[in-house]
Amino acid sequence: MSRTEQLQKSDIGDILQNSLDGRRPEPDECARLLESGEVHLMGLVGGILAERRFGKKATFVNNIILNYTNVCITDCKFCAFYRPPDADDSYTLSLEQIESRMSAAWDMFHIRQVLIQGGHNPALSIEYYEDAFAMIRTKFPKVGVHGLSTSEIDMIAKVEKSSTKEVLSRLKDSGLQSVPGAGAEILVDSVKDVISPKKISSNDWIRIMEEAHTIGLPASATMMYGHVENTQDIVNHFTSIIRLQEKTRGFMAFIPWNFEPNNTLMQKEGVVEYGAGGVQLLKMIAISRIMLDGLIPHLQSSWLTNGVGMAQLALQYGADDFGGTLIGEEVVSCTGARSTELTDDIITGAIRQTRLDAIL
Repeated sequence: MSRTEQLQKSDIGDILQNSLDGRRPEPDECARLLESGEVHLMGLVGGILAERRFGKKATFVNNIILNYTNVCITDCKFCAFYRPPDADDSYTLSLEQIESRMSAAWDMFHIRQVLIQGGHNPALSIEYYEDAFAMIRTKFPKVGVHGLSTSEIDMIAKVEKSSTKEVLSRLKDSGLQSVPGAGAEILVDSVKDVISPKKISSNDWIRIMEEAHTIGLPASATMMYGHVENTQDIVNHFTSIIRLQEKTRGFMAFIPWNFEPNNTLMQKEGVVEYGAGGVQLLKMIAISRIMLDGLIPHLQSSWLTNGVGMAQLALQYGADDFGGTLIGEEVVSCTGARSTELTDDIITGAIRQTRLDAIL
């Protein structure tokens, strides 16, 4: 059966054909995609859209994750990483420890980026971050600094009794070059009230991201699905991301990833017992490409919670970026995930197995 015949017989064929013709789905059409079981057909269209834009190329970054502290007072129910300030196994890295990890990663892996994320630690002043960023940019000038979620920015502002925009400006001056999308989860407050009631609101996430974009800090956007959200919540999340991107063009990548419940309070309370799985990943990748194609430059395949094999398939369903090597990752590893770091050689091989060219 030809592609045209498949689309004609599908209950979402009109949406998919319009996507191939360059029209972005409306919110109600996004809901229809999310409710449809035609994952393969969505993936076929997602793959075509990605190939039109990127040809046979897929990118990744050779990076480490620097989890500088696990001290956190936000107590998100989906997190297995955080520890209260007085916990025996809580930690905060010193500037010397950060430099040591950076030096080892540079010498051993020739990294090109450091992703800096941790907990919401009220004991850390903005000078801690400024000193760390300045040291990295001075001693490792070829390594990009990609760091701090919007909620971490908000915590620093509270500690400093300052505005988040002022915090972002100071951090940029000290060496911060881009901002990760963590903290978005699902940009619907009724969902956040369940999974992360102490974290910043959806509007605050959007506001801080807009502030970052305005002062010249590009960012990634994320979506964590597979917990208590419903179809309309995901639609609303896409709508919020699209509206901000149309306004600022500040997002450089979108990363949908599934919630991993192991060792989290949500699993212990019986709210979510199992992860969403690989088929849902492919569906979300395809829908993300269809919704965001031509608006946000890159779509990441998210191997971290689904494994390399599923990430390879995601490259066929609309993703164009494999993500990062993520050396030193500690947050997802606390859930018992099977693998939370790769080398650049492994990622290059995985991409080429899909008959694509790997671009570091």
